[in-house]
Amino acid sequence: MARLDSKFFLRDTVAAAQDLLGRYLIRSDGEERIVCRITETEAYVGATDKACHAYGGRRTPRTETLYAAPGTSYVYLIYGMYSCLNFVTGPEGEAAAILVRGCVPVSNVDAAARRRFGVPAAEMTAYQRKNFMNGPGKLCKGLSIDRSLNGLPLGNGLLELAWDLPELGLPRRSDDLPFHTGKRIGIDYAGEAVDFPWRFWLDE
Repeated sequence: MARLDSKFFLRDTVAAAQDLLGRYLIRSDGEERIVCRITETEAYVGATDKACHAYGGRRTPRTETLYAAPGTSYVYLIYGMYSCLNFVTGPEGEAAAILVRGCVPVSNVDAAARRRFGVPAAEMTAYQRKNFMNGPGKLCKGLSIDRSLNGLPLGNGLLELAWDLPELGLPRRSDDLPFHTGKRIGIDYAGEAVDFPWRFWLDE
């Protein structure tokens, strides 16, 4: 397995968000290991982006993780109940991150299905299959990601990212992988940033 390291995230956030598509997200908890292919991301850049939690240099206990080293996990709650997984980008001290909006399980799918819906994959309904991990809260539930994983560096053993996993027959994505670009979701409060085309997704 070839792992992504902090250098992957030490660059422009938008470019990194595009490049993260098709990479593998690995969740291990000591009992089970689930691998997903990332299919949707959004970029957030604190300096210029009113949709970013750290816009204008805002620093609070919640946002402090955004100023950490590139590749650090940033996990926060929305509506007080749904976790969202992000990875910090750019130089340490400059708040920016990539939100992982969607993914597709490609290994140990039963474990993800049990965590998400309480049933093995074979017993999921058509609606459940369609809405398995196509949203940040959904994927965090399927992977048992919560605030306890906030602030972890890459290589921590609980959350990892990989270019490929040949031992599972999972190849590295092509460098010219086609993807879609559009406006981010759920940021109607963000002024002109509403129109930033910083959401990226694959045809699953």
